[in-house]
Amino acid sequence: MWEEFLAEIWGHHRGKLIGLLIGLLFSCLVLAVGFWRAMFVILCMAAGVLIGKRIDEKGSWREIYQRLFREP
Repeated sequence: MWEEFLAEIWGHHRGKLIGLLIGLLFSCLVLAVGFWRAMFVILCMAAGVLIGKRIDEKGSWREIYQRLFREP
């Protein structure tokens, strides 16, 4: 019964639930460490996700390094 209900909610309102959880996490971070420190944590998490995504797409560390630190 609950599994069907949760599957229905997840199927129709996935974006809202994810947004709700992200908002909850951010508000807890702001209350715990302050706004700018929370923003730093979020920035580090985003960088980690982007690097992980690149690695999952079969990118190498050398390509990532060269892309991040290329000379102008």
